[in-house]
Amino acid sequence: MILPDGYSDIPAGKIVAVVTHLEMTARPARRADPPGAPSGLWTLRKVDTPALHWYRDLHRRVGEEWLWFSRARMNDAELAAIIHAPGVEVYALVVDGNDEGLLELDFREAGQCELVYFGVTAKLIGSGAARFLMNRALELAWSRDLSRVWVHTCTFDHPSAVAFYQRSGFRPFRRQIEIADDPRLDGTAPRTAAKHVPIIE
Repeated sequence: MILPDGYSDIPAGKIVAVVTHLEMTARPARRADPPGAPSGLWTLRKVDTPALHWYRDLHRRVGEEWLWFSRARMNDAELAAIIHAPGVEVYALVVDGNDEGLLELDFREAGQCELVYFGVTAKLIGSGAARFLMNRALELAWSRDLSRVWVHTCTFDHPSAVAFYQRSGFRPFRRQIEIADDPRLDGTAPRTAAKHVPIIE
């Protein structure tokens, strides 16, 4: 179904986002790490066969405010089937000895890499840590024989997300509407999360 021009009603209890897909088909010029990036204090750690409780905790701390709900709704078997799959790589951004950023890369489609999850915890927003993490993500992705790296973001995410991805070298190529049950109404996320997305019951 294609939504018609104009306004379309969304049922109570649902949330709706505009999803933007972005891609790059050649390795971009490398952006410098942010000025003043703490030398040696920000590091990237690959997490082989991530423990589910560890992954759920970091995913929640990074994404709860932006309504990252799809993984939170998975049972353990469903989640493990994805994050333990060959070709899926999970990394943590380590800051002062603590895991404060999440990077998940999916290489399962030949010649491509999807940045499935990318983000830092609230205390690092505005610090340059996301730029540092993106530089590492693109180094990892383009170290392979690829023809495309892609990512999607939506209007639940940080308002600067699309502009950040474009500055990093991604080009928007597709737009979609996503409608889902509000995760704050079924306990998947706390009711206090994502105040920029009002709850309508």
